[in-house]
Amino acid sequence: MKKCMNCAHIHRADLKKCDHCGQAPAVIGGFKAYAPALAREGGGFKASYFTELARLEEANFWFRARNRIVIWAAEKYAPDFSSLLEVGCGTGFVLSGLSKRFPDARFVGSEIFVDGLPFALQRVPSAELMQMDARQIPFVDEFDVVGAFDVLEHIKEDEIVLRELHSALKPGGVLLVSVPQHAWLWSAADDYACHERRYSAAELRSKIEKAGFDVLRSTSFVTTLFPAMVLSRLMNRGKKQDYDPTAEFTINPLLNAVFEKMLGLELACIKRGLNFPFGGSRLMVAKKRAGE
Repeated sequence: MKKCMNCAHIHRADLKKCDHCGQAPAVIGGFKAYAPALAREGGGFKASYFTELARLEEANFWFRARNRIVIWAAEKYAPDFSSLLEVGCGTGFVLSGLSKRFPDARFVGSEIFVDGLPFALQRVPSAELMQMDARQIPFVDEFDVVGAFDVLEHIKEDEIVLRELHSALKPGGVLLVSVPQHAWLWSAADDYACHERRYSAAELRSKIEKAGFDVLRSTSFVTTLFPAMVLSRLMNRGKKQDYDPTAEFTINPLLNAVFEKMLGLELACIKRGLNFPFGGSRLMVAKKRAGE
């Protein structure tokens, strides 16, 4: 089901316009736009980053490892899902990985900046892509799975977003979330990425449960590389003027391969039931409570 952004009427998702007020979403750059005023200048990120992200993601160990843990979580906790919404899909790198693993599922990707969607369309031409504000999601009880991967930390009103994700899920649907972790790790990298916060496990769990979910799994990842990450962040603390935002992603190919192997070992442990208490990022999997 869809919720009209003009009159809040709930109608069938396949309708091109609201059958109550007749309003249809705007179209910007060839994509449906449910928050057109924010399509070029939404907060929490810089649209100019998309070109650099699209260039770096395919080869970088961190993006590749995150895709593997997301795909595993979908396989483990929602193996038979038929529909998935990714909020903040960026250049479509995660959507691309999921669509290859689940070729028969329906994938919908949203991004507040319309500039990211052409990159996502190139990667996942079969997906339905749209511009949308995560604080006002135009779906109700529509998806088996909703994912937000390194998105919540960009949005001041993260609790509102979690309630909207809850609303978009079908009863019993699964939420997949990843976020950066440990407030004391804050550095120029977080400033550059327009982060509002880095989470603790307790804070994220509390907000997810408050939104109407039961947490099924919570674990850190990027744990084996944590000491190196801590050292790097501490060295860059206070260096906003000469901070190079691409340095963490453009590393020696051999070192990149070693790091990816190390994160692969982490995933093997997570698959066996081990939950890491600390690490650069945290994954949480939650289920929409019955009757909510």
